[in-house]
Amino acid sequence: MGVRNARKYTDDFKHRAVELAAEIGFSPAEQKLGIPNGNIRNWRDKINKLGKVSRTDTKSPNESTEDQLRRLQRENSELKKANMILKAAAAFFSQDHLK
Repeated sequence: MGVRNARKYTDDFKHRAVELAAEIGFSPAEQKLGIPNGNIRNWRDKINKLGKVSRTDTKSPNESTEDQLRRLQRENSELKKANMILKAAAAFFSQDHLK
């Protein structure tokens, strides 16, 4: 038997997934993220047990404001690039049905 590659998700990703599921529902979130809604429910339960922690509190104690700003700007840039790629892919695939 082959070895299963377990995906690792950051705590920030888990918080965002739980928030998304709360906003749009578990099944749409499962389809959008490609994560079984059982995982999202488990994350939600774990977050609720530990108490709600704001994602803004995830800054490491040694990270200065300038470092955090640089990190967030880098992350923002990466997300903008990913959005551009996804928009281009969506446009490409939407053209496919016209043929």
